[in-house]
Amino acid sequence: MRWLRRTVSEVGESFRITLGTLATHRLRSSLTTLGIVIGVATVIAIVAIIQGLNSSFESQIKNFGAHTLYVARYKWLDLSGEYWRVRNRKPIGDRELRAILRESTVAVATSPTVSVAASVSRGERALERVQINGVGAEYLAANGGSVRAGRFFAESDSDLARPVAVLGADVVDQLFPGVSLAAVVGQRVLVGGHVFTVVGLLERRGRFLGLAMDNIALVPYTTFGHLFGARRPMNIAVAAPPGKVAELEDELTSILRRARQVPPGKPDDFLFNRQDQFLKVYQGLTGALYGVAVGVGLITLIVGGIGIMNIMLVSVHERTREIGLRRALGARRATILTQFLVESAVVAAMGGAIGTAIGLGVAQLVALLSPLAAAVTPSAVALGLGFSALTGLVFGSWPAWRAANLDPVEALRYE
Repeated sequence: MRWLRRTVSEVGESFRITLGTLATHRLRSSLTTLGIVIGVATVIAIVAIIQGLNSSFESQIKNFGAHTLYVARYKWLDLSGEYWRVRNRKPIGDRELRAILRESTVAVATSPTVSVAASVSRGERALERVQINGVGAEYLAANGGSVRAGRFFAESDSDLARPVAVLGADVVDQLFPGVSLAAVVGQRVLVGGHVFTVVGLLERRGRFLGLAMDNIALVPYTTFGHLFGARRPMNIAVAAPPGKVAELEDELTSILRRARQVPPGKPDDFLFNRQDQFLKVYQGLTGALYGVAVGVGLITLIVGGIGIMNIMLVSVHERTREIGLRRALGARRATILTQFLVESAVVAAMGGAIGTAIGLGVAQLVALLSPLAAAVTPSAVALGLGFSALTGLVFGSWPAWRAANLDPVEALRYE
């Protein structure tokens, strides 16, 4: 335990000397830490913005069913140019929908979706380019979401092709300003020039990839077919029980190949979209940003570390006589080494702390002035501080070694 007490005492004394030195040379210490400040601030700001975007993206992607397969002809996001190869595939339609409803034993909810952009109006108020979706009664169970007022469609609404509608939050805000939600239910609106009765209002879903998810009106897909045309492309959302998405995909593949009469040995002429496709693309993009952040931060920290090494060498040069005097009075080489290592680490850690504060401030400013979100985890802050202190230790090791290995006699004679 004696060696431990001695080590703690030496480290404490090194901190005291370091703080005194930094207070004596405030301007030099500030300039020395500037490179570390810039590097850490850059990394923390980018990481905070990316983490905020991750959180926002994850909350937005929950609008899509976590255990849902979306039967379609094309991928939602196609970065490979495959569209030109599959553009002539037969559309998905009622035949596939009826086959799934009739044969699937794994699916717990199934809903078609057909879309058109049209106006929605009430009196003198009108909204253009609203997304009109024809859907089934199990739309919410398959796609996610909920109703905040009124009700959703019943099977009878689709069977009888009733002119009823469920409106998104943006449409309600524009057409019924100042009207209570309960009072909106039962009102009549024109959807694409046709009279519909509002039976329900959707919960607000926000934006996804810059698209307004609430600028929408839902109608029964049979009603949609009668009024807007029955030959529009259809997507079919099919929800599986938790943990059975792969089983559902295998079952749907067999059902759809039979329904679409795909010959044995031929590739599928349909595909399944899933919410994790967005996640994979997004992670690829943010991974590149993380790489840029780390690269910029490393370069700046290396430059800052070189600055710390330079200043520490100057400090050793200036304090050569002091080092000789301490060695003559019995100070060990390890004590001198510890003193200068602690000094370089403290200088770098101070720069890291200032850089962390600046980076967080920049991230919050970006969040206030732009649509970008910003958030940061304690681990990111700890990493910034720890990495900056490590930089100080690494780049301060050479000056500390030189100080510890000075000849005491020559150091005392130094002028």
